[in-house]
Amino acid sequence: MTMGTASTMACVTEALGLTLPGAASIPAADSNHPRLASDSGRRIVEMVWEDLKPRDVLSAASFDNAVTVLNAVGGSTNAIIHLIAMAGRCGIDLPLSRFDEISRRTPLIVNLRPSGKYLMEDFHYAGGSRALIQALARYLDMNCKTVTGASLGAGVADAKVFNPDVILDVETPLKPDGGLAVLHGNLAPNGAVIKPAAAEADLLAHTGPALVFDNYDDMAARIDDPNLDVTRDSVLVLRNAGPIGGAGMPEWGMLPIPKKLLQQGVRDLVRLSDARMSGTSYGTCVLHVAPEAAVGGPLALIRTGDLIRLDLAERRIEVLLDDAELTRRRAAWQAPARKYARGYGELFLRHITQADRGCDFDFLEGTAPTAEPEIH
Repeated sequence: MTMGTASTMACVTEALGLTLPGAASIPAADSNHPRLASDSGRRIVEMVWEDLKPRDVLSAASFDNAVTVLNAVGGSTNAIIHLIAMAGRCGIDLPLSRFDEISRRTPLIVNLRPSGKYLMEDFHYAGGSRALIQALARYLDMNCKTVTGASLGAGVADAKVFNPDVILDVETPLKPDGGLAVLHGNLAPNGAVIKPAAAEADLLAHTGPALVFDNYDDMAARIDDPNLDVTRDSVLVLRNAGPIGGAGMPEWGMLPIPKKLLQQGVRDLVRLSDARMSGTSYGTCVLHVAPEAAVGGPLALIRTGDLIRLDLAERRIEVLLDDAELTRRRAAWQAPARKYARGYGELFLRHITQADRGCDFDFLEGTAPTAEPEIH
């Protein structure tokens, strides 16, 4: 019922042109759902006869549309990884920088939790995904082809917004730029992501001492210790939770607030990790740090007490150490023992890509489609 990962991916998939118009937002109990199922089944059979395939629909422009919708709805950070991986399967380059470029020019216009106050049901009855796409028309390529065989614009031509407090006008948005941002710096040379729309504004420019947890078990064992040396200025750091270190990049990125701070009324802290977080999560969480700690990324070099600076306006995440100190620490760093020596686990460790490349197997990345060869 919130703009978590499931609802986010539904909206993003519709923007890609891979669902029938309006499919993304129908509530489970609404009678339009079985109708959509029947229409989808019928259309799938027609697509087989037409030989209409995903690659005939997906393009660089349709991925730009998807990234635009992702930012306009204040969607899940998980969608960034999914979209990069999907584009990679198609042989389409979708770098992290593109997400930030589009975020800076896209207003956040869907007033939904966790970035706003309404629920998915309210979104649907306010006009839903069709009304959203129509409202964003100036930011989208409405000529992109969809699974209907027609354009994205044709599928939403008669869409209307019925509650402008849920789907806002682009001239009076909830936030003038998108719900997501991409950070770089000496802690994330290949990038990290944050969802500023769901964070405390006063923490988006913050410098504080690191409190480092080497893994999830370390964090779980110490986070509620009444003697934990932590204040609201602290930056909680969880490492070894990425695609390799966490054996699959689990949703551990929304680190819990220490019990002693909760008792003081603290509800948000800057948190930094190479993990993911659920789309329903919120807070000032810097995620998907790449490269991850387990492969020697800078996150592996941080020590408790190091000063970490987050500057959203500058899109920076940095540890305040000079290059010489980082070089010394890197020389002393030892890679953790590999978790698997054979089988699927070893295949995974050898071929999984980092978060900035979609956490997909490198041998599944596609190539750009070419013209059909002539048959003589």
